[in-house]
Amino acid sequence: MFDTVLVANRGEIAVRVIRTLRSMGVRSVAVFSDADADARHVREADEAVRIGPAPATESYLSVERLLEAAARTGAQAVHPGYGFLAENAGFARACEEAGLVFIGPPADAIALMGDKIRAKETVRAAGVPVVPGSSGSGLTDEQLAQAAREIGTPVLLKPSAGGGGKGMRLVRDEAVLADEIAAARREARASFGDDTLLVERWIDRPRHIEIQVLADGHGGVVHLGERECSLQRRHQKVIEEAPSVLLDGATRAAMGEAAVQAARSCGYRGAGTVEFIVPGGDPSQYYFMEMNTRLQVEHPVTELVTGLDLVEWQLRVAAGERLGFAQEDVRLTGHAIEARLCAEDPSRGFLPSGGTVLRLREPEGDGVRTDSGLSEGTEVGSLYDPMLSKVIAYGPDRETALRRLRAALAGTVTLGVPTNAGFLRRLLAHPAVVAGELDTGLVEREVDGLVPDEVPAATYAAAALLRQASLAPVGGPGWADPFAAADGWRMGGERAWTAHHLQAAGHDPVTVRVRRAPDGGVELLLPGRDAPVRGSGGTPPRPGDEHRFTFLLDGVAHTFTALPDGTWLGRDGDAWHVRDHDPVAASLNRAAHAGADSLTAPMPGTVTVVKVAVGDEVSAGQSLLVVEAMKMEHVISAPHAGTVAELDVAPGTTVAMDQVLAVIAPTDEGQETT
Repeated sequence: MFDTVLVANRGEIAVRVIRTLRSMGVRSVAVFSDADADARHVREADEAVRIGPAPATESYLSVERLLEAAARTGAQAVHPGYGFLAENAGFARACEEAGLVFIGPPADAIALMGDKIRAKETVRAAGVPVVPGSSGSGLTDEQLAQAAREIGTPVLLKPSAGGGGKGMRLVRDEAVLADEIAAARREARASFGDDTLLVERWIDRPRHIEIQVLADGHGGVVHLGERECSLQRRHQKVIEEAPSVLLDGATRAAMGEAAVQAARSCGYRGAGTVEFIVPGGDPSQYYFMEMNTRLQVEHPVTELVTGLDLVEWQLRVAAGERLGFAQEDVRLTGHAIEARLCAEDPSRGFLPSGGTVLRLREPEGDGVRTDSGLSEGTEVGSLYDPMLSKVIAYGPDRETALRRLRAALAGTVTLGVPTNAGFLRRLLAHPAVVAGELDTGLVEREVDGLVPDEVPAATYAAAALLRQASLAPVGGPGWADPFAAADGWRMGGERAWTAHHLQAAGHDPVTVRVRRAPDGGVELLLPGRDAPVRGSGGTPPRPGDEHRFTFLLDGVAHTFTALPDGTWLGRDGDAWHVRDHDPVAASLNRAAHAGADSLTAPMPGTVTVVKVAVGDEVSAGQSLLVVEAMKMEHVISAPHAGTVAELDVAPGTTVAMDQVLAVIAPTDEGQETT
């Protein structure tokens, strides 16, 4: 076994690998960019080396700097994690040439399976069924369009060099093929440095089933059962579970054997995943999609149902050991489900978010595991992948695992960085998910119901209670002036109501009235309600303190924790912040809205494409700009017909969320239709 291993990654996967290294008594070396100087993986490693400035191309994607770090620290092996250079054959070869062991498959296997076109041809020759699609590499735009027309829409455009949903485009209309091919190439080039595309037949309402394989360097190959990854948004996985409720024993065995053959066909070694697309109505008809030649984000669910540490086995195989078990020794026990916590804002169309983690609460307890790279004070920017952590629940059955995961997400707080925690919790409670009736389009079809338009009444109640408490002087020893207490007391009558005017982004202002009740509690009068809500409150929290508020609304007790900085934490997977604009008003939105003619950045990121210039005439809905963040593209379109009056950015410009990018002066026709 190795004495020292360099972890060539960041965030939660670096922390995860370091955990296993520590348990095995192996010294860990972390690497970090300037943006991650105080990151959790840096603090938890035995040693850490700076490898460059914040941009990934100058740090985590720099083969030269990673190899220098390994040489400086005496590392004998490199674990690439996932993402960045994990599936880069050149990096694997460079490690070997430098005398380092690459903890992953041989470079040739990475290159073969990293090229989706060659991979399909190879596994087809090994008897594995593949999805119908284009053939040949290096197809031009016109050849891709022609292949799509021959297959017949709908079709899926896919980058040959990578996965994770980046650069994938579902095309149902031949008229937009050219635009979609161009966009797919841009995303593929930005994500993988290679814009080669292929086109495949789209299978409506498919299920995404993947098989975990493990191979040693002595000819031993086994599969560790399947994972269901059908809950996806924009072709990116959100929820994964093991095992799948779709498969029976015979189908599981057949798919497992197909995955083993796929691994053997490329001379695989280490941990890898073979992904299949499966028609939901007939799981016996499964098709190979691709092979991921690395550890998967969702590997914890396999670990929980098999009892195996996949990172440990990656290390053992890389060190030359044989697998210590055969296929018949693999047993799947219980059920595990994983949710990916991402820095994104569901209320803004899941656009990437950012900020500083002001308060962090990560779930733990029976059957709950959290893989995280977060700590309080962590700066989440737009340079890297938006995934922050993973929350995983295990139980003796699927129902228990679901219940535990929903509860774990309800108690997850990353205050200061908007996340998808509340959305994930609601998704896990959806009747189709509970019933196991999944497909890759379910989230997109049901998204409106999973992202409520209305601000919950409990949110307004909590904001009003927090503001009411802030009006009271902080108590202390000795005499307190009763006339300084803003509790609504008045001589000879009931206590007066104090009106708090609140407004959330995109919603009309509301007024919540609060007063002290005769028994010392608090009463709230919410909009549209005749009867007051009963609550408990108190003095505002002092620096370093927290204060708990509870109120009863529609028979449900809501408890939240107020913090000194005007924030509070609720048990719904979401956190809120109150900002005072005047003595009687508070705003729940994060930024003021620009004018209707202004185009603003929907997320912090970089402008990659500018299609217009000042003075150009544009039509309503015309694509004008493209902003990229966290390897995702967002197209900025004209809100109405008009003229480009201002253009404040160029390709390469870094922008903040809500920064004005351009202003479109409307034409008379545009004004009438806006």
